[in-house]
Amino acid sequence: MFSHVFVGVAKFEQALRFYRALMACLAVPERFCEPDRPWAGWQTPESVRPLFIIGKPWNGEPHAPGNGQMVAFAAANRAMVNAAWEAALAHGGRPEGAPGLRPEYHPHYYGAYFRDPEGNKLCVVCHAPTDDAAPACRLG
Repeated sequence: MFSHVFVGVAKFEQALRFYRALMACLAVPERFCEPDRPWAGWQTPESVRPLFIIGKPWNGEPHAPGNGQMVAFAAANRAMVNAAWEAALAHGGRPEGAPGLRPEYHPHYYGAYFRDPEGNKLCVVCHAPTDDAAPACRLG
């Protein structure tokens, strides 16, 4: 369905540290990073799309987070959701909803909500009924 998602940032280096830590928790490798442009992108190894990109807005205007907009990342298991939450908060993110089940969405929806250092709202969610794998994440 998606080709790519682009999230605007004002402080590229700070955002890069945040998203590198978050994507490591989700086992999504970095595809490129061009600090002079500045932009960086990640994608899962098994496909060329979708691509997740951060960078300064193309129009040169200052970045401003949207109201009602959110990017939700899929996690393979609940442990990944927990690890991503911890990494996000350890790298300048702000909490918007701690990891936990949210049965109002569906019985197995396990998600965490937070904002990146720029104020963009993010979610990490696992839709699986059980948690049978450990995360591939280091907070460093």
